[in-house]
Amino acid sequence: MPSPILIRPAVPSDYDSVARITRDSYLAAGYFETAEHPYMQQIQKVDARAANATVWVAERAGQVIGSVTLAVAGEPFADIALEDEVEFRMLVVDPSVQRSGAGKAMVEAILDYAGTLEGIRGVSLTTGMTWDSAHGLYQKTGFQRVPERDWLVPGTDIKLLVYRRDLPAT
Repeated sequence: MPSPILIRPAVPSDYDSVARITRDSYLAAGYFETAEHPYMQQIQKVDARAANATVWVAERAGQVIGSVTLAVAGEPFADIALEDEVEFRMLVVDPSVQRSGAGKAMVEAILDYAGTLEGIRGVSLTTGMTWDSAHGLYQKTGFQRVPERDWLVPGTDIKLLVYRRDLPAT
């Protein structure tokens, strides 16, 4: 049986691992052709991301195996969050351990965390149209498509899909 997965805030010593996992995950999934793409360069700057958003890691047996970025409306990394939502972005799992439960553990931790925040009634996310494995994870964890909130990446014809999960009423 594999070691349990710990979800915790990222610390500076994690940033290189987070950058590598983010890069490797996006490239392995075919989201970008090279790590030199401007967006790929941006998402590998984990120190800048952590200064403007909440970054968590998934850790197993002392090894960082995944990460996710969280934001609320009005924060620099919130693209779609409404006033009553926590938005998560860049949920990635090291390609060498994908399908190990790390993605699901991060989603469950996000839902638990969101439930502790005053005024938050849902969790939202954006994903690519062809990112089928991500769609499967989100559907399995109770997220539903909100097609009226889909949007185009500014300056491109790349359509991004929005999912949301309502939190239980308290």
